[in-house]
Amino acid sequence: MPYPEGHKIKVRGKIIESAAQAFRTNGIRDISVPVIMKGAGLTHGGFYSHFENKDQLVVEACRYAISDTIALLQQAADQAKDVPKIHAIIQYYLSQEHRDRREIGCILPALSGEMSRSSDEVRQVFTQEVQRMIDFIADLAQLDTSKASALLSSMVGSLVLARSVHDSKLSDDLLAAGKQYAQTILVA
Repeated sequence: MPYPEGHKIKVRGKIIESAAQAFRTNGIRDISVPVIMKGAGLTHGGFYSHFENKDQLVVEACRYAISDTIALLQQAADQAKDVPKIHAIIQYYLSQEHRDRREIGCILPALSGEMSRSSDEVRQVFTQEVQRMIDFIADLAQLDTSKASALLSSMVGSLVLARSVHDSKLSDDLLAAGKQYAQTILVA
């Protein structure tokens, strides 16, 4: 019996979603195709009917994850009542929830350390996705690209450090310092 119309697209979407979650949590190098396929509820044998190689999947997962992060940040901005939308984004991005829920968090802190060793194709798409995040922040906060770049860099760096330390108080302090510094970027 043939699969229903749209089945292959739906399965591909499940694989991309599984990969984005796995890459956000563990990075690229430590995640194998069989682990990604298992996360999607599939066997690894079907991978190559959807993707040419793992790099192609990384590219699609990066695009998916940035779209997902922008949607989460937009939701935080839309719910802001008493503060400017950019302040709500800073608060969410540098929150304990975002720090602790890597599987749904921003992929930039998760993969930035691996990008210099990735293929040109992956690096090119990652670059485009970083630019998309900068543009989102610039548009939302009505900032020039330089300030939006500084703000994103500060937030990503703060989140990387907060996730890296094994001391919960220091981690919380790093998030708080990141929030404070992000505010100074806005008024500089």
